[in-house]
Amino acid sequence: MNSQLLRVKSIDKLLADAEAPEHRLKKTLGPWSLTALGIGAIIGSGIFVLTGTAAAGEYFQAPSILHAQVLDLVVNYLRHGGSAAVLMHGRPPAGPAIAISFLLVAIACSFAGLCYAELASMIPIAGSAYTYSYATLGEIFAWIIGWDLILEYAVSNVAVAVGFSGYAKAQLGAFGLNLPDKWASPVWASGQWTGSYFNLPGFLIVFILTLLLVRGVRESAEANNVMVAIKIGAILTFLVVGGMLVNPANWKPFAPSGFGGIVTGGAIVFFTYIGFDSVSTAAEECRSPQRDLPFGIIASLVVCTVLYIGVAIVLLGMLKYVTFASGDAAEAPVAYALQQLGAHRFFRSIIVIGALMGMISSLLVFQYGQARIWYAMSRDGLLPRLFSAVHPRFKTPHWSTWIACFAVGIPAGLVDIGDAADLSNIGTLFAFVLVSLGVIFLRRKQPERPRTFRVPLVPWFPLISIILCGGLMMGLTVITWIRFFVWLALGLLIYAGYSRKHSEFARSAGERS
Repeated sequence: MNSQLLRVKSIDKLLADAEAPEHRLKKTLGPWSLTALGIGAIIGSGIFVLTGTAAAGEYFQAPSILHAQVLDLVVNYLRHGGSAAVLMHGRPPAGPAIAISFLLVAIACSFAGLCYAELASMIPIAGSAYTYSYATLGEIFAWIIGWDLILEYAVSNVAVAVGFSGYAKAQLGAFGLNLPDKWASPVWASGQWTGSYFNLPGFLIVFILTLLLVRGVRESAEANNVMVAIKIGAILTFLVVGGMLVNPANWKPFAPSGFGGIVTGGAIVFFTYIGFDSVSTAAEECRSPQRDLPFGIIASLVVCTVLYIGVAIVLLGMLKYVTFASGDAAEAPVAYALQQLGAHRFFRSIIVIGALMGMISSLLVFQYGQARIWYAMSRDGLLPRLFSAVHPRFKTPHWSTWIACFAVGIPAGLVDIGDAADLSNIGTLFAFVLVSLGVIFLRRKQPERPRTFRVPLVPWFPLISIILCGGLMMGLTVITWIRFFVWLALGLLIYAGYSRKHSEFARSAGERS
């Protein structure tokens, strides 16, 4: 068993399995479609919502160590031998320095992105970090990261689907179209029953996107390209219109909580960067993955970073950061700032459309990526074979796609996961750490293998990625870490009870005996 846990899968075998007729996916994507997939996943509702929240900070009425940052706890134990001085009421405001938070997170992501680019060009397989871990660290690590990615994609999309429902409901209400609360709100939110029956808009948007994803990757990519163009247009509109309404006095104080606030802001806005890794899940549907995957990953990161920093600088110049602490200003800071400063209704409508397109395209790409992760895990025997079935006509993993639909759509109709969305952050950062380790391991074990893209200065760049991602993980709260470990423990139980016995290595051992 111990040898199976740490046994790696041959890269050549991974490539051969992907070309098997019963598992072969249709190759239609080029570099710009991959870049659009990355932008579609990265720029969701976060740029229109989390910028204000991170700048103003978060405050909890009841102090609890569960809401304290792990980094805060460690520092205070080292300095004072206890947790009395820990800020347990919430997270300090970053202020206008949230622009620096975006830059720091982008730097951390860029080091991880380089590692993804190297492994994606070497191992152009749909499983992303799961497959890379299987080829470099061993089966148990592959299972852990695969299970972790299931959490990342599902939790993220439940949060986005609920957010889409609330945002769409509010905007329709502004035009006199009022959706009934009983059928347009989660059944459970903020720790209590709401009296609602089901959040139908949250479920329906996931269901409609699933129909598109099952139909084919080309059609899905074309729809995503249109949505990406719309939301980039909306962001550029905000930069121009909002830029004319900036008052430089609002940028002072620039960093009200010092570097600690900047780090905390980074931990919050990291959610807005989740998605560039999803480009690698499209590896088996690329026409030229060795060349186009690195391009798509890096280009999407660069474009989104520039847009994020621009929005942060303009938004925090329009209104004082404390404005976005609560109420409508916290829920929709970009739209609120434009309304308060008298921007024309036409421009505010463009922002609304851009935000909706951002949410929909993010849902589309993450549902796409989630199904491909399950598909890859099933092909290796770690999940039931149903997950790797390919539609005979559309050449898509249709059963995985439909299961992903209900795994996200039904929870989105029932619950508002609230601060549990931080699980997406910790899950993604953990994946980045393992991918960075994978680059170091593979350089040592197989230095002769051709690499069309190479991370410079190995092992230093991957080590920097590990340190930066680890630092951002420490900026998350205690409750987030507890939930993460509970999820991993549940995954290990499933691995021990099912996946270990059905994996390809277990089957081959049984055949030899």
